[in-house]
Amino acid sequence: MKRTGKKIVIVGAGIAGLSAAVYALKCGYEVEVLEMHDMAGGLAMSWHRGPYTFETCLHWLIGSKPGGEFNRVWKELVDLDRLTFVNPHEFVRIETEDGESLRVYTNADMLEAELLRRSPDDFAAINDFIHSIRTLGKFRLLDPSGGLAENWFNMLRDLPVMPLLMKLGKMSGKQYGVRFADPLLRDFFSTGDMGKLTAIAMVLSLAWMNEQDAGYCIGGSQALIRLFEEKIDELGGEIRYNARVERVIVEQDCAIGVQLVGGEAIPADWVISAADGHATVYDMLSGRYVDDAIRRIYAEAETFASYIQVSLGIARDLSDQPPMLTRILDSPVTVDPETRLRHVGFRFFHFDPTFAPAGKTAVTSVLPTRNYEYWANLRDHEPQLYRAEKARVAESVIQVLEKHLPGIRKVIEVVDVSTPATVIRYTGNWKGSQEGWLMLPGAGLKPYPNTLPKLDGFFLIGQWIMPGGGLPSGPMTARPAIKAICKRDHVPFEIEPEVHREEPAVV
Repeated sequence: MKRTGKKIVIVGAGIAGLSAAVYALKCGYEVEVLEMHDMAGGLAMSWHRGPYTFETCLHWLIGSKPGGEFNRVWKELVDLDRLTFVNPHEFVRIETEDGESLRVYTNADMLEAELLRRSPDDFAAINDFIHSIRTLGKFRLLDPSGGLAENWFNMLRDLPVMPLLMKLGKMSGKQYGVRFADPLLRDFFSTGDMGKLTAIAMVLSLAWMNEQDAGYCIGGSQALIRLFEEKIDELGGEIRYNARVERVIVEQDCAIGVQLVGGEAIPADWVISAADGHATVYDMLSGRYVDDAIRRIYAEAETFASYIQVSLGIARDLSDQPPMLTRILDSPVTVDPETRLRHVGFRFFHFDPTFAPAGKTAVTSVLPTRNYEYWANLRDHEPQLYRAEKARVAESVIQVLEKHLPGIRKVIEVVDVSTPATVIRYTGNWKGSQEGWLMLPGAGLKPYPNTLPKLDGFFLIGQWIMPGGGLPSGPMTARPAIKAICKRDHVPFEIEPEVHREEPAVV
C-alpha cells in the first residue's frame, strides 16, 4: 500500500474511531487513535466478574448475513467470517404478573401466527405490520459517503419501499402501537424510548431479523472490537490507551493536532473526533466553532436515556428462558427520585457459552433513567449512599426475577451494578446517553453534518452524527469522513473487502 506521508489523529476508540482508523490505514495514512480508557470499545463494552462476562451493548449486529449489503461494509474493515453468529427464534417475551404473555418472534411467519392467536380482532393491523416487516426486508441503506452517482441503483431499487418508509417515518412507536387492541402488543411499541422513536426503528429491526441479517455474535461486542484492534495493528496503526485528549490544537482555524491531559501535544494533518459530541464541540474546541444549527441541536434535540445495569451471575442453566424478557409490573420499581418503571427487562445470555461456565448463566437487566446527574453527584460526593443506592436497585431487580423464577435468589453468585456515573466515567458520553440522539418522527435517516463551521482539518463521526446510534453508525459515519479527506488530499479511496483465510490444518 502506498503511504501518503500524512497523519490522522482519531479521538476515541469506539466502533466509529476504530472504523475510521482501518479506512485511513488502508488508504495509506499514518494513524494514531487516542483512547481515554484502558481498553477499546467505548459503549461497545463487556467486563468480567469472576467466571462471568457481562455485556452492555450488543443485542444484534446488522450485517451478520453473508452476502448482505451491510455485511460487505463490515468486511471492508475486518474479517467478519471469524465471528460466529446466532439468530434466536424469539426476540423478546413480554409477561404480566398475572400470567399473560406475548412472544415476539424473529421469523415473520411465526410472529404472525402468535399475534393472530393472541388477538384475532387485530387481524387488519397485524396483517399490515407483518407485510411491513416483509417489505422492509428488501430495503437497502444508502451509502452516506456516496452521492447520486454511487447511490442511484440503490435508490431505484428502493423505490417500491419508499411509500412505506415515509409513512412509518412520520409516526412514533407509540402512535404506531395504538392501532392494536391487544394491550401487550400495544405496549411493545409504546414503552420508554421505543415509544418516542420513529416507528421505522422497530419495524426495520424486525425486518432484518426476519432476513437473519441481525444476529448476535458469540463473545458479544468485544469479539468484534478485538477484530478491529488486530486489523489496526496488522496495518501498522497505533491505539494509545489512557490517553485523554484535553483540547484540539487549532491554528488559523485549522486543526493541526491535539493536546493530551498532562500537556503532551500530538501533531496531525487531520483530526477526527469519534468522542462525545458535546465534549468535543464545547470542551475540546471551547465552543468556538458553532452556529445556530449546532446550538439548537444540543439545546433541543433529545438523547437516548442513560441506564443502570444490574448484572447477575446465576448458578443455573436458564436455557429454557427467552433471550430477552420484559416483565410488566403491578407496582413500579423506584430507580431514583425521578424514575419509576413498570417495565423491567432481562437478557438471559444462555446462547453465549463464553459468558458463563457450563450449567450457569449471565443475566443482565437494563433500567433506563434520565436522572444521570443524581447518580453522578452521588458517586462524586456521597460514595457511601451511592453504594447503598446501587444495592437497593439490585435488590429490586432480584425481587422481580424471583417472582418470575421462584428460588433463583439462592443461586445468584455475582451481583454487579453500573450506573450513568459509570457510563460517564468510562466513555465520557454526554448525559450518560446510550446511543446519542433519538431518531424521532419526521427527522428522516439523514445524518448531521460531520464538519464544524469555519474549522478546517477536522471531522466528527459516531453516534452524535447519526441519530439512532448503534454499531452501524460507526462505519456509516467513518467512511464519508475518510473518503472526504482522501478527496482533499488527492488520495484514491479504494477499499477491498477482507477475505477470510482458513488457518492451515495441523497434522
